[in-house]
Amino acid sequence: MQTVIEPDERVSKELSAVIEAIANEPDCTMPVTLGVVRDRLRHVLAGFAEADRVHGFGDEEMLSAEVEALIDEYGEDALATELTSVKASEALSTVIETVLDESEEDVVPTLGKVRRAMQEGLVARLVGAGLLEAEDEQPLEAEIEALIERLGEDEPAENVLRYE
Repeated sequence: MQTVIEPDERVSKELSAVIEAIANEPDCTMPVTLGVVRDRLRHVLAGFAEADRVHGFGDEEMLSAEVEALIDEYGEDALATELTSVKASEALSTVIETVLDESEEDVVPTLGKVRRAMQEGLVARLVGAGLLEAEDEQPLEAEIEALIERLGEDEPAENVLRYE
């Protein structure tokens, strides 16, 4: 039985990057559990010991300790991707902020509404206003589709806004 985990920013940015990298590998066919992440980090650490500890993601030993603590709390079968918070790119955050600004006060814009606004020409309008680059359009379409696939079209759009 899978444990439902609310993403609560408890996973470091570094571990989130590792989890997302594993989940996005083209040959990754199995669910990315905490046990899978632990095993991958152990493999990386063993390889680094043999290759003078060349770092790819940062302090892998610290990441391993973080994964072990999560396994102690949630178990090794917990989906690691449920622990990471998903944030939109800067360009998609611009699109979402525009949808939020143009929505009625009592309406919560969802990812589905953002996708519809994009399909109705919002990105082209933002390109025309100089807020986005023309080459952003296709990557934005792919990004919103990936977010909807992962979170659902009813997810409030402001939950994925990047504040940096």
